[in-house]
Amino acid sequence: MKSHQRYTPLPAITLLDRTWPDRALAQAPRWLSTDLRDGNQALASPMCKDRKLAMFELLTDIGYREIEVGFPVASQDDLDFLRLLIEGDRIPDDVRISVLVQARDELIQRTVAALVGARRATIHLYNATAPMFRELVFGVDRQQCKDMAVRGTRLMMKYAEEALGDCDFGFEYSPEIFNETESEFVLEICEAVMDVWQPERGREIILNFPATVERSLPTTFADQIEWVHRNLSRREHICLSVHPHNDRGTAVAAAELAVLAGAQRVEGCLFGNGERSGNVCLVTLGMNLLSQGIDPGIDFSDLDRIRRTVEHCNRLPVHPRHPYGGELVFTAFSGSHQDAIKKGFEARDNAARAAGVPVGDTRWHMPYLPVDPKDVGRTYEAVIRVNSQSGKGGVAYVMSAWHALHLPRDLQIEFAQLVQAHTDATGSVISPAQLWQLFNQEYVMDSDQADGAIDDAAPRAQNEGVTACLHVEGRTRDLDEDQVGCARTIGAALASAGIDVRRVHRQTWTQPPSAEPAAVAAGGGFSAHQGVAVYAECTIGERTSWGVGLDRGDLVAAAVAAVRTASRRAARPGIHDPADLRRPALSAPIAVR
Repeated sequence: MKSHQRYTPLPAITLLDRTWPDRALAQAPRWLSTDLRDGNQALASPMCKDRKLAMFELLTDIGYREIEVGFPVASQDDLDFLRLLIEGDRIPDDVRISVLVQARDELIQRTVAALVGARRATIHLYNATAPMFRELVFGVDRQQCKDMAVRGTRLMMKYAEEALGDCDFGFEYSPEIFNETESEFVLEICEAVMDVWQPERGREIILNFPATVERSLPTTFADQIEWVHRNLSRREHICLSVHPHNDRGTAVAAAELAVLAGAQRVEGCLFGNGERSGNVCLVTLGMNLLSQGIDPGIDFSDLDRIRRTVEHCNRLPVHPRHPYGGELVFTAFSGSHQDAIKKGFEARDNAARAAGVPVGDTRWHMPYLPVDPKDVGRTYEAVIRVNSQSGKGGVAYVMSAWHALHLPRDLQIEFAQLVQAHTDATGSVISPAQLWQLFNQEYVMDSDQADGAIDDAAPRAQNEGVTACLHVEGRTRDLDEDQVGCARTIGAALASAGIDVRRVHRQTWTQPPSAEPAAVAAGGGFSAHQGVAVYAECTIGERTSWGVGLDRGDLVAAAVAAVRTASRRAARPGIHDPADLRRPALSAPIAVR
């Protein structure tokens, strides 16, 4: 774009001996939620009292202990809500509320008055310090800007001492647009503010450094934070805080690198609500820590509830692909992804059984899933959803996880073609219940039989004979029967049904119960662990066809049903050609992964 010539990058701080790249995150920072202040002011329809209460109660319930509840001199709604919290005794004893105010005399006085009766509170004082704002917006020089911050601090202390004697009172100062302010001036103004406040043991000061408009690489922000971290005096009495915005889409990275660079506290909003592109997302930051084995200190075990509450309060939807909390972030549609996840679950279950421990006690190590969906209140039902992009792995996973049927590989391939034809025709996802219905109609309950019609399967089988390879799954009293005796019994039963079986091969496995119990979907299902499933791969002449027999305990009955169904399917014109399984016919070939 030719317009690129109109833009200039912010000058980067020169920090050649930076140390943050060699550090690793080891613990969670302190968190401050500004959903009720910075987040609320960014809403087209700011929260009403009831929505604010719902947000406040959510925040305290899941573990946030520093909450910026408003800008009480900016609107009557913010003032009324603050008084509602205080006078209604709605603030838990271990929660510190915070309020924002500009460094102006009358505003500070009214803000302090609004906090009367609060047990624990912080006044967050700020003024703009960046050159553009000093010169263009406010028309002040450096000295005037510093004097404003110092005078505001003195006034805040004076009014607080007069009105908030019984309050555990704290102080936070922000040089606004920190990331665009000269670093040496940031240091100068913060030192001047601290000279007034006099931080000491038991009397910390929070110095908060906002990337008010994100305009540089997160590495540049980290360098800025490390520089002030190194050069501030009285560092042991300072809580160094950051407030990243997301204009460049890198707020999460900026916050994480800032913590490596010395920040101890992060301000943000749930799901990143805020002005323009938003504030840094506290959910993403916390869950990133969890995925690395670090306790975020916040309870995300019911992330769907958190998302629903935030959507209700903000009247904004959370994107389905939002990290961790989006509706689709734990869902795989791609066939290759589904196959990898299916194998990951199988390996996890096998490892748990081998170790003799509950599957929930094993280390999480899963393709494509950085965290266990169950740790955030999700079920595994949505992990794999089958549509036209899916392959045999996804189909096999759903049949296994939700219907306890572990299909032989060739049957997986064939059924996946049928499923893909269905999803191509409908253009939608097929649910576990619908998948079972499709499988049942095609392989278990022959459609001709369901209609009461008499097919010609038996005559064809008698004329050409059947070679049946029986794949047996499940627990049944007949599984210990010897191979030859079982084959003869099945052959005799089929002969009495009018089907000539030339040869029977029997492959048997006893599938251990899954570590995650199958959740049989509404509309039907079958647990092979309570009975027996026989998958019959039958060859009649040059035609091969699959059928499935299910029974609660009788292997012979299941085998006869499977062979009869396979024989009926083989009698259909073209059924031996897997390409003809397509319903309806497609102009393009079906891709099988």
